[in-house]
Amino acid sequence: MNTQDNQSDETTDFGFEQVKKGEKAGRVREVFDSVADQYDVMNDLMSGGLHRLWKRFTIELSAVRSGQTVLDIAGGTGDLAAKFSKLVGNDGNVILADINAAMLSVGRDRLIDKGALNNISVVQADAQFLPFEDNSIDCITIAFGLRNVTDKDTALRSMHRVLKPGGRLLVLEFSKPTSPLLSKIYDAYSFAALPIMGKLIADDADSYRYLAESIRKHPDQDTLLDMVEDAGFVDCRYHNMTGGIVAVHRGIKG
Repeated sequence: MNTQDNQSDETTDFGFEQVKKGEKAGRVREVFDSVADQYDVMNDLMSGGLHRLWKRFTIELSAVRSGQTVLDIAGGTGDLAAKFSKLVGNDGNVILADINAAMLSVGRDRLIDKGALNNISVVQADAQFLPFEDNSIDCITIAFGLRNVTDKDTALRSMHRVLKPGGRLLVLEFSKPTSPLLSKIYDAYSFAALPIMGKLIADDADSYRYLAESIRKHPDQDTLLDMVEDAGFVDCRYHNMTGGIVAVHRGIKG
């Protein structure tokens, strides 16, 4: 068996299931094709609106200024892109990127409704193989998307490549609660309530069951910090929010 065959047989996590690496992106695409139209409604319900505060804190950490170029990976429905659009102004540029065409379509329509596309470009892109020039981006954000990437290390290196020296990476993602009691409550909520809400709101319990499982399989705070550092970033740190249910990791390209 040659090297290419070996690579095609390698497996990775799809929630609690093991699938071939080459199949994961398609499986993830099916999930987000299903939930795209109700994605923001479900985010509000699942987090009790807290996702808006988590994203606001991430934007504050980004320190984005007028005239800069921001890349929002897995930006889906465009809520972060709309905020960054105001910060960078007419002289800046925001790139809304997502691997999923259905999510991008919803995001584009919502940005058009807001009249916010004057400095936003929409690009379908894989985080592992970003189609941008080296040293061309001032800030990269990826909110609740890294856990769905097949090869996270490759994606982080790709982000490092396209950032300018001194540029910032912000990874906002579900993480590991710091309290054992909170962890038990969170597990019970995730695996009981989320599929039920997914069925009622999006008519799709399985996709929200996968999302709960993907959170559990995502690296914890310290492991992800090591991964960001291994990708070449410096001055790396993370901030826990809501008892560690969510964390935002920051790294600088030296």
